[in-house]
Amino acid sequence: MPFDPNLPQENTPADAVQMRSQLNGLKDLIDAIPVGPPGQNGSDGTSVTGAVMDGVNTLNPGDAAQASVSWDGANVRFTFGIPRGQDGASATPITSFIVDGVSTLNPGDPATVQTSFDGASVRFTFGIPRGNDGSQGQQGSNGSDGGQGPQGPPFTNFIVDGVNMLNPSDPASVQTVFDGSAVRMIFNLPRGFTGNDGGTGAQGGPGPQGPPFAQAVVDSVTTLDPGQPATVQTSFDGSNVRFTFGIPRGQNGNDGGSGPQGQPGEVTSMQLNSAINGTSNNSNGVNPLVMTVSDPPTVGEVQAIASKLDELILALRR
Repeated sequence: MPFDPNLPQENTPADAVQMRSQLNGLKDLIDAIPVGPPGQNGSDGTSVTGAVMDGVNTLNPGDAAQASVSWDGANVRFTFGIPRGQDGASATPITSFIVDGVSTLNPGDPATVQTSFDGASVRFTFGIPRGNDGSQGQQGSNGSDGGQGPQGPPFTNFIVDGVNMLNPSDPASVQTVFDGSAVRMIFNLPRGFTGNDGGTGAQGGPGPQGPPFAQAVVDSVTTLDPGQPATVQTSFDGSNVRFTFGIPRGQNGNDGGSGPQGQPGEVTSMQLNSAINGTSNNSNGVNPLVMTVSDPPTVGEVQAIASKLDELILALRR
């Protein structure tokens, strides 16, 4: 592009392509200067040996770019004036930090934070997970009803899993477990003493009547926390099988607080105690098992014991 003395225009930003074109145009004009013998064409016969950049001056924004050229007899000398760019806008300082909101997340969710800048303040929005729910507190006297928990497993019956014969004078015992609906029992019963006839230990006469198995006695019923397994403990005092039950209550309703005592269940404590106190009457019709167990016991004797237990179990059912 040839040199244009009208470029650059006033109040225009410096453009590298335009400036390069102007410099190349000047160089083309310089290269085209004829060099001849002294005295011809106004020349002294000296050729151009180079171009020298004398300086580049920084001008104020909006000033016109400048370029000056001089000749020292051998070199073309350039001096440029280039305006600097406009000053950038001053940055806005951060004046404060503002928390716009805090949201409660579910337990286990990751915490979150969102930020924004409104030109002066950095604004935060936090999401913070709450802790795991605590256990249900005791039921209070005021507040909304916690609701009735689900029906627990029914206590249906007794099951005799086995009868073991012990040596004479060994204490009788009973082992029990609760499988969720039935109390399962294993009885350990001592056999009678062999009679003493002074001989070879032949079968003696009938021994004295042992203590009767009179009744089953419930010593206590303990209410356990929801979700705990039901328990039953038993002991035999020589005539009675004694029970201690632990029964979990239903789950409490979740109302965020402590509600009042819920409605009574289908059976109140008074009704249960009354029914338990009358339970022993069910076994009054079962006659004692009067027999002497031989050593070792016969199949018939064990069957007689099992039949009597079945009779007792059926009588104890309500």
